[in-house]
Amino acid sequence: MALSDFYASHGHYKTRVVTKVRDSKRDVVGAAAAAVDLLQNEEVEAIIGPGSSMQANFMIGLGSKARVPIISFSATSPSLSSLQSQYFIRATLNDSAQVPAIRAIVQTFGWREVVLIYVDNEYGNGVIPSLTSAFLEVDAHVTYWSPIHPSVTDDQLVEELHKLMRIPTRVFIVHMLTPLGYRLFTKANEAGMMEEGYVWILTDGITDFLSTLNASAIDSMQGVLGVKPHVPRTKELESFKIRWKKKIQEEYPTNEISELNIFGLWAYDAACALAMAVEKLGAGNFSLQKTNISRDSTGFESIRVSPVGPNILHSLLSTRFRGLSGDFQIGDGQLRTSAFHIVNVIGEGERGVGFWTPENGIVRRSNSTSKANLRAITWPGESPSVPKGWVLPTNGKKLKIGVPVKEGFSEFVKVTRDPITNTTKITGYSIAIFENVMETLPYAVPYEYVPFETPDGKAAGSYDELISQVYFQKYDAVVGDITILANRSFYVDFTLPYTESGVSMIVPIINNRSKNAWVFLKPLTWDLWVTSACFFVFIGFVIWTLEHRINEDFRGPRSHQVGTIFWFSFSTLVFAQRERIVSNLARFVMIIWFFVVTASPATNYPPSPSSLSVQTQSNFAFSRPVTEYGDPMSPNGQTSPETAFGIELAN
Repeated sequence: MALSDFYASHGHYKTRVVTKVRDSKRDVVGAAAAAVDLLQNEEVEAIIGPGSSMQANFMIGLGSKARVPIISFSATSPSLSSLQSQYFIRATLNDSAQVPAIRAIVQTFGWREVVLIYVDNEYGNGVIPSLTSAFLEVDAHVTYWSPIHPSVTDDQLVEELHKLMRIPTRVFIVHMLTPLGYRLFTKANEAGMMEEGYVWILTDGITDFLSTLNASAIDSMQGVLGVKPHVPRTKELESFKIRWKKKIQEEYPTNEISELNIFGLWAYDAACALAMAVEKLGAGNFSLQKTNISRDSTGFESIRVSPVGPNILHSLLSTRFRGLSGDFQIGDGQLRTSAFHIVNVIGEGERGVGFWTPENGIVRRSNSTSKANLRAITWPGESPSVPKGWVLPTNGKKLKIGVPVKEGFSEFVKVTRDPITNTTKITGYSIAIFENVMETLPYAVPYEYVPFETPDGKAAGSYDELISQVYFQKYDAVVGDITILANRSFYVDFTLPYTESGVSMIVPIINNRSKNAWVFLKPLTWDLWVTSACFFVFIGFVIWTLEHRINEDFRGPRSHQVGTIFWFSFSTLVFAQRERIVSNLARFVMIIWFFVVTASPATNYPPSPSSLSVQTQSNFAFSRPVTEYGDPMSPNGQTSPETAFGIELAN
């Protein structure tokens, strides 16, 4: 159909590509035999195929020997590129091309641990190194590798799934083809691994074929995410799909599946690319003469070396056009990476939730350049909330958290026992902070409090003895008002302090202030009042002495002159004096007096020692050593006012 459509729209081309078809029977040996037959007996100048990565391994060597381009539209294994054969053209995306998209999904949801489930063959093993290294770049690591043999039995598959259920990680990356993938999810659904809390991410090996799966297969895969190459919707593509369905229904009326997957589109584009490359060379570059080689010969040494194969290869590498699958351009021997479509299996099929592009990462629309969150995703178990990706297995042990038992100050840790139910209740400031921290973890960590007490409910020892229980691995951690001391830090690790240093003291204020009419005299003492009054009289007398002989304002009756002496100094306090100053000496005295008056500091009440208080506030500042209220092991009976957890996790 590709060549027919191509030459129908390019009827003026002088060259034609003629196909010689061989069926490999989906077998590696069959593919090798078919390639030998085509090269030796048909003397082909190029081969489009084979159908899988396993079949391509040997054929690549044949193409290199015969100098014939091997154009594969479905050999996606990254390991094939390591053969370094220039005659191998991958007209499809490398499996490693989807790794950045899967890594971006894991990074977006903050998962830190993943499990790789893959088919144990050439196809499955090729992408595993790329996935492992890619997750390390986003601070996530692979906790378990689960290779599944292609011929695995159902019992073996169930046994492997039960093994996966016993590990804490709940994020599974599945890389395999559809037949084995269908069996995997059927058994996983029966084992209860498609419930809330699980995360399943599919590579394009299964996602590309979701439209071909039956209803029972889709039902067992509800809530999984998948990535697949993005194919832009064009009029040419829609027209081809209609003609394809019509052709399939005519030739295979009993075939219910008529959807064409991405590999069919790549095969279509590969054939068109080869036709373009041949036309570029021209008809004159191809010889119609055949070599005299016996058709019964089977030796590899008798394989003909193509004289035009290198030219076809060079022309093919420079061919660029817009095909059904998108932009067709070969770079480094393989198709250039384009966008990937992120889908969510829900209901009767798949639903797009976003895209990944090499330029912008995860985006909501393929033609958008601004980053955005994915659309709403329905996770396994029909859960709308993002799974944490990590749970403790049913047979996992709980962390034993030791807490001190003491009398007295119980605001940090308080251990009470209900006499009716005989249950122990642990409360306090330290306990509240510890529980808050545990709730913020991205995964669930079950734990239980174990009071450090004797059978009669008394403290079983000192704080040093309590901490030693962590060192001897009786407890996994200790929570309480534990002082960080140098000798203790040799045996356990402490968290950073979570309260600010400081001691608070509240004392009553004694009010000794008088409330009589003479309270306005309180700001100054009597000695200061008398001294100030004397200075006012003295300054007035000095000014009168210097001015009264030459200034009429300071003359007059004796009573008037005495009044002027007292009034003048006080009036200068608010610059309200009316008398003129004539003498230079008097002016100099006034300048000094003005400085004294204006520069006098404001006087406040001195604080009473009995009214002082030191205040602090608690916060999550991680700075200095911590307090321990009621810790008898504090040196010299002194305590430091901060608190921290004393924690050492047992191996």
